[in-house]
Amino acid sequence: MSKHYILFDLDGTLTDPGVGITKSVQYALRSYGIEEPDLSKLYPFIGPPLKDSFMRYYGFPEEQAAEAIGRYREYYAVTGIYENQVYEGIPQMLERLKAAGKVLCVATSKPDKFAVQILEHFHLGSYFALVGGASMDEVRVEKSEVIKYTLESAGIEDPSQVVMVGDREHDVFGARKNHIDTIGVLYGYGSLKELKQAEAWKIAESVEDLGKLLLEC
Repeated sequence: MSKHYILFDLDGTLTDPGVGITKSVQYALRSYGIEEPDLSKLYPFIGPPLKDSFMRYYGFPEEQAAEAIGRYREYYAVTGIYENQVYEGIPQMLERLKAAGKVLCVATSKPDKFAVQILEHFHLGSYFALVGGASMDEVRVEKSEVIKYTLESAGIEDPSQVVMVGDREHDVFGARKNHIDTIGVLYGYGSLKELKQAEAWKIAESVEDLGKLLLEC
C-alpha cells in the first residue's frame, strides 16, 4: 500500500539545529558548574528527549534533569531556537511531495510550541497539515507518544499508509511501536550503523535521495 502520509522529524531531518541546541545545553550545564567548551561533544543531545540525555550523559538524577530543561529553555527560547538552518533542498522536496498529493506532518520530540515557531520562521509551515510535538510539561515527550498523538490529531487510522522520516534510532523505535515504517536519513545526526541496528525500513543518504524514496513509496 502506498504511503499517503509522511511524518517528518524536525531536528536533524528538516533543519540543522546543531549550534542552537548545543549552545543551549552548554548554557544549562554551566549553571551547574559544568564547563563544556567543545560543542561537538553535545551532539548526542540532538534528537532524543532532553531529560533522558541529561541523565544519560551527565548522570543527572531525574529531578535535576527536569530542572535542567528549564535552564536550557532560558537560552533556547530567546536565542538558540534561531541558531538553526534548513537543510539544502528541503523546501523544494516538500513542494514536490505536496504537489504529488502526499499529506505531510511533523512529529518531533521538541515541544510543539517551538516546532511551530521554527517552521514559521523558515517559511515551512504551509507544507504541513499538522505539527505534532512534545508537551511543554514533559508529559508527552517520548517519540512513540509524539507519533501516536500526531496520528490521532491528524485522524490517521491506517499505519500502513504512513512513513516516518528521521535521523536517529529513537525515530525508528517510536515509529515501530506505532506499526509504522521509517526512512532513516544520513545527513542528520545519526549514523548508518545506528539506523541499521535500529532496523530502519529504508535509508536515504541525501535530501535528494529522500525525495525520490518518498515519491516512490
